[in-house]
Amino acid sequence: MEMTMRWYGAAFDTVKLEQIRQVPGVKGVITTLYDMKPGEVWPQERIHALKREVEAAGLHIAGIESVNVHDAIKVGSPDREQYIANYIETLENLGKEDIHLVCYNFMPVFDWTRTELARRRPDGSTVLAYSKAAVDALDPERMFESIAGETNGTVMPGWEPERMAKVKELFALYRDVDDEKLFANLVYFLEKLMPVCNRYDIKMAIHPDDPAWSVFGLPRIIINEKNILRMLKAVDDVHNGVTFCSGSYGTNLENDLPHMIRALKGRIHFAHVRNLQFNDGMNDFEESAHLSADGSFDMYEIMRALYETGFDGPIRPDHGRMIWGEVAMPGYGLYDRALGAAYLNGLWEAIEKAETRGFDK
Repeated sequence: MEMTMRWYGAAFDTVKLEQIRQVPGVKGVITTLYDMKPGEVWPQERIHALKREVEAAGLHIAGIESVNVHDAIKVGSPDREQYIANYIETLENLGKEDIHLVCYNFMPVFDWTRTELARRRPDGSTVLAYSKAAVDALDPERMFESIAGETNGTVMPGWEPERMAKVKELFALYRDVDDEKLFANLVYFLEKLMPVCNRYDIKMAIHPDDPAWSVFGLPRIIINEKNILRMLKAVDDVHNGVTFCSGSYGTNLENDLPHMIRALKGRIHFAHVRNLQFNDGMNDFEESAHLSADGSFDMYEIMRALYETGFDGPIRPDHGRMIWGEVAMPGYGLYDRALGAAYLNGLWEAIEKAETRGFDK
């Protein structure tokens, strides 16, 4: 396991590489070329420059999150071939720069859905939250407007203003796409990618849909163990794997997270570990501190399942609270994610020593 933190680049992130370097146990970052639009080819020289910038700060690029997938690929429109070719060229350029992990998602329209970006918790911190009642009351085409005032002046991934300006067009684009068609388009895409992934040893790690059910009637397919195993079987290549995000799969309380980790042994290439607090079952939840006692998940059991299945890829603390007066991209401040990294590292060390020294688990 390698502890990392997500970094959006100097032009977009309020957190500096020098600060990440000071988080104990963190040696790598999960990063991206945040200004590249879905479907564009990432030039090798820009990837090289990003890599040099990260290395100059004493870190390394552990993976990319995300190389975004163009909607033409997701809906299977005739122009998808060109966008797949562009994606392959980007993977080639990443491979030439010795980068071997890409996290991506296949979600329609919205990359993730929250109804609040700054819900205040009893301790005074603020967090991302979801309310079914709020979703039911929203016009989906005005979804972004409902949270735009809580972004702290940052550009939220998947909620870029230029994309949100075309929400009506996007909903029309997906009108005839159901779960089965979306799944078939994902398989088609992955089959096209596997030759270049094998050539450069690039692991594709699909991120789950968030939340793990349909919102506004849009198809959602990466939501549970059954669907993931179906996807892995359809493209049975070790380079076709998953990002195990406890916070996304965990939105559905029917998902047994430690069991899922064990069922996906060998195909989890990347892990996001975070906690959620449920207030009204799946109708209302909010993100919490990583500590088990602060939310609804047993973080020890999640980390133990990763350890026992031999997970050796990058892991990162996921969305953190806004604490200590920090103003940053919601979920991506420095302080609480640093606390999360330290906590997860502590759990891993305890599990490892219990295993090697024969302590009771």
